[in-house]
Amino acid sequence: MMIKKTLTILAVSCMMYSCATKTESNPFFTEFQTQYGVPSFDKIKLEHYEPAFLKGIEEQNQNIEAIIESPEIPTFENTIVALDNSAPILDRVSAIFFNMTDAETTDSLTTLSIKLAPVLSEHDDNISLNEKLFKRVNDVYQKKDSLNLTTEQERLLDKTYKSFVRSGANLNTEGQTRLREINKELSTLGITFSNNILNENNAFQLFVDKEEDLAGLPKWFRQSAAEEANAAGQPGKWLFTLHNASRLPFLQYSENRPLREQIYKAYINRGNNNDGNDNKENIRKIVSLRLEKAKLLGFDCYANFVLDETMAKNTDNVMNLLNNLWSYALPKAKAEATELQKLMDKEGKGEKLEAWDWWYYTEKLRKEKYNLSEEDTKPYFKLENVRNGAFTVANKLYGITLTKLEGVPTYHPDVEVYEVKDADGSQLGIFYVDYFPRSGKSGGAWMSNYREQQGDTRPLVCNVCSFTKPVGDTPSLLTMDEVETLFHEFGHALHGLLTKCEYKGTSGTNVVRDFVELPSQINEHWATEPEVLKMYAKHYQTGEVIPDEIIEKILQQKTFNQGFMTTELLAAAILDMNLHMTKDVKNLNMLVFEKEAMDKLNLIPEIAPRYRVTYFNHIIGGYAAGYYSYLWANVLDNDAFEAFKEHGIFDKNTADLFRHNVLEKGDSEDPMVLYRNFRGAEPSLEPLLKNRGMK
Repeated sequence: MMIKKTLTILAVSCMMYSCATKTESNPFFTEFQTQYGVPSFDKIKLEHYEPAFLKGIEEQNQNIEAIIESPEIPTFENTIVALDNSAPILDRVSAIFFNMTDAETTDSLTTLSIKLAPVLSEHDDNISLNEKLFKRVNDVYQKKDSLNLTTEQERLLDKTYKSFVRSGANLNTEGQTRLREINKELSTLGITFSNNILNENNAFQLFVDKEEDLAGLPKWFRQSAAEEANAAGQPGKWLFTLHNASRLPFLQYSENRPLREQIYKAYINRGNNNDGNDNKENIRKIVSLRLEKAKLLGFDCYANFVLDETMAKNTDNVMNLLNNLWSYALPKAKAEATELQKLMDKEGKGEKLEAWDWWYYTEKLRKEKYNLSEEDTKPYFKLENVRNGAFTVANKLYGITLTKLEGVPTYHPDVEVYEVKDADGSQLGIFYVDYFPRSGKSGGAWMSNYREQQGDTRPLVCNVCSFTKPVGDTPSLLTMDEVETLFHEFGHALHGLLTKCEYKGTSGTNVVRDFVELPSQINEHWATEPEVLKMYAKHYQTGEVIPDEIIEKILQQKTFNQGFMTTELLAAAILDMNLHMTKDVKNLNMLVFEKEAMDKLNLIPEIAPRYRVTYFNHIIGGYAAGYYSYLWANVLDNDAFEAFKEHGIFDKNTADLFRHNVLEKGDSEDPMVLYRNFRGAEPSLEPLLKNRGMK
């Protein structure tokens, strides 16, 4: 569940441009010639990407040259805004390419991304380390107090100046040369790391050929596994994979303990099998290079370098929050483990609770405690109904409407497209959804843009997820977790769609990492409100509205298993911080490092961190020293939703305050100022502790 931002940054010598195809035949060379300016997915071919990147580099280099050579005195407009708008082709191709390498990749795309990574890194550095360009930016920055800038203009100027400094503009020649080498190496290592995880996900196949080995698995899940096996050329068998939509139900329902152990261990050992997809050395190099980069730029560790530009500001503030939450979460997780062990003891097999038993016995305990299982709720959570529920909530809060468009080009038949309009009928943007897992798609869920909002230009936004697929005549029926994920990603989309900023660099989700999860996480709260459930949760066969007793059980179990959920999330956040707070990387053994970090926390063996070092994709894709953001923003979203609970979950005034102060504002003002403008006060930790059942 995350924001994916494309890095539109690169440069390379002119002699490389000979491979460019004719201008008129490459759809990236001009604005897309389509209704609403949507991407021409029907015309984009593999051979268009590289020439477009190279042409985009050339265009941006020319535009930067024009900024530098301008005889005019540097101003906000002719320097900062000109730089913000300097890469139209690059912005276009990057936005599409980097989403495709995650949503619908191929071996050719992966090969190309590895080839382009150092080129893009070099172009980025050529801009950041351009002395003449930085001099002009610095000239504007030094006189900012006399320029009568708006708050948003000040913010963009500040961001632009700091990005140069943080990219090494003040380093000497030797420092800059080394920084370029580090950035290049990191860009390639990151792609290799993520690709290894995708390979591991796709490589693991658990084929079951005896029906007795399916004991406990629901009918829909067996059917889905049979279809998967058939598609893999093994008819008459059942196939289970590491994708969430396959692995989690298997761990939840399978009575076959050795098979649960097999799939669990395969999952937590991804990137750690001493083969071609091994990531231990990759992550060691990444952590080492990041530390070297931070020290070059004047910081004692990479975490403090990252946090300097966040709400949290430094490692002390982050660790105080995480350790405080840990003191509540671990005791709750231990109590949950004791309860699960008692359940196992009743079976009289003399077995001790292990990590691969947690989901299975949690599901049993849920049934026992609340007489509720996923099997009871799933029939009410047909994907289309849940999506319409999320749309209805947005309509009731903000007056917006989403209408399905036909005939818009997409990159895969699963993708659907919607036009988003405001209450007054004006267009807010175009919204793409891509909901089902595929072999070319990374796991997890994210939001990204095909075009950023800027002035009158409205955004093109997408949500990509990996939900339970339809099986035979049965539509896609979501788990509770998937329902919340859909609302979460749509919350990011609302942030991207409702933005009203003047500049690309400040619009939409271009905010600090620990603020970006507020709009997504607050949106999850509506998913399980009784009033909202009655709007969208309807039985897929009968159309019956979800009964009150099931709603009551859903609410009763809101804090159920929260010790586990919070502990595995916190363990990963603390592991991320430890990796990036390290100041000495000599003889760094990644598995030993991870074990020591978890032992220090007294993490119980029945729980693993949500992400281990060899498959922690978040810290490769922009959340390095930033995974804590989910919990930081969780403090904000729980506190913010209290405002809606106080005044009514669809209170117009509260919704307007949230829309105008958070969703529309992007990064046009300091995030804590925006939050206070909405809430009238700083956020409190109490609602989070209460909602997670820890107080």
